[in-house]
Amino acid sequence: MLQRFPMGIPFGWFFVGYSDELAVGEVKALRYFGRDLVMFRTESGAAGLLDAYCPHLGAHMGKGGCVDGEALRCPFHAWAYRPDGFCVDIPYAKAIPPITKREPIARPYPVVERNGVIWAWYHPDRIEPTFDVIEHAEFSEPGWAAPVRRFWAFPSNPQEIAENGVDLAHFEYVHKMEAVPEGKTSYDGHVRRSDAMGERVVTLPSGETRLIPSSVRTIQNGAGQKFTELRGLVTLSLMVLATPVEADQVELRFCFTFPETPEGSPEHQAALKAIEYTCGQSGVEGDIPIWSNKIHRARPLLCDGDGPILRFRRYFEQFYVESDRPRTIAAV
Repeated sequence: MLQRFPMGIPFGWFFVGYSDELAVGEVKALRYFGRDLVMFRTESGAAGLLDAYCPHLGAHMGKGGCVDGEALRCPFHAWAYRPDGFCVDIPYAKAIPPITKREPIARPYPVVERNGVIWAWYHPDRIEPTFDVIEHAEFSEPGWAAPVRRFWAFPSNPQEIAENGVDLAHFEYVHKMEAVPEGKTSYDGHVRRSDAMGERVVTLPSGETRLIPSSVRTIQNGAGQKFTELRGLVTLSLMVLATPVEADQVELRFCFTFPETPEGSPEHQAALKAIEYTCGQSGVEGDIPIWSNKIHRARPLLCDGDGPILRFRRYFEQFYVESDRPRTIAAV
């Protein structure tokens, strides 16, 4: 049988929730990285993410578990686990097993909260984070509008979604856009930066057409964090948040903000219209039917107008463990 994706789940920092959607004392059952997980917020406000099944007798701690101070209690026998995975209480035990003093027995995932997002570090070999989440002022400082969020779930993976940005030819044929300039791209370890500038014809509400300067600036920080600034008639800042559910299933979120303007003003309406354009058939919703049904060609036949796809793939290969790394050989 033809395997759709020859790669496994990449490692890195990934979205697992929005900070304002996890209240103190709340417990949530999640499924990401091919695993059942439990996320919770302690009484001091710290977020924790653990494997869902209690190491004791296997109860799902996201189904009836509760926060008790700085720990999560299992609904079966009330064993208590801190966000770091250590068991800190067994209420009916006279002697707690010695292993609970030495190491975490519930698998923990490193968690940080930045840009209004709860980020979890995933690595199949449980290696600790090798780089940090990048903070973006637009999502943490005054002067920017409340985030506008969109969500999609479909069969694909983070590499396929990220590769879309360097596939220059598809912008004309999928999105009916004018030619997209390649711009300048730099690679520095786990970080990819690109800047493209050009001009676009924009139709104003009056019906007048105008040629305006436009630019797209992108920062990709590993497999799971991507930030894009779009400048044209309006300015949009966008977090692209692609989280693998399974090796061939993904959840994709777009989180936008823009310079704060009075609600209902022409500037505010223009920003919202630009968001709908970016999300609609002219944007990501034009890509999703293709992503949902395509395969990953590890050895694609490429031509000179395709864009720097192979360079991007060499960059992305670093986010797989050796056994999951696709071998990219192409005829150009």
